[in-house]
Amino acid sequence: MTFVLPELSYGYDGLEPFIDKETMSIHHTKHHQTYIDKLNTALKESEFASWALEDLLKKLDQIPENIRWAVRSHWGGHYNHSLFRKMMKPGGSQISSPLLEKITESFGGFEQMKKLFNDTALATFGSWWTWLVKKADGSLAIYSTPNQDSPISKWDTELLGVDVWEHAYYLKHQNRRADYLEARWNVIDWDFVASRL
Repeated sequence: MTFVLPELSYGYDGLEPFIDKETMSIHHTKHHQTYIDKLNTALKESEFASWALEDLLKKLDQIPENIRWAVRSHWGGHYNHSLFRKMMKPGGSQISSPLLEKITESFGGFEQMKKLFNDTALATFGSWWTWLVKKADGSLAIYSTPNQDSPISKWDTELLGVDVWEHAYYLKHQNRRADYLEARWNVIDWDFVASRL
């Protein structure tokens, strides 16, 4: 199997003014494409090339050590970025009652969840992702993963994630990560998030 860059369901300018066209274009065609190219190279002529994308990280311990790091890093980059873009849509959407109830049960309310999510993303130093996840026991949690690591490796289900590598926001927001995080709440596709619950 050869992995390919997934098309966006909206144009590069679709998330304006919250996420700028130039960032979306570079982020998609350069950063994401590079992860796919390197993943394909790492898996070339390997029995693991036929594995489903999700299985590669769930079963990392079965990947030979000589390609494990490349699979973990580049697979994670492909997987995380693919989800990241699906979690957004032009204009965003309203959060559904069942999801809101689960958030309230876990965090005390939407605003409390949002604050914890933003605070967690702001507390990271360097290149990280921050996630709202569903744990195996059905509870919700918020935590960050370094580099291109993904919660799926812990068998958690990613509900909402944000890329806090500087390439995701620097052209528009420069060093103002808090502004980027706040802007992104305007384009969340809560229907997609709820579908993963």
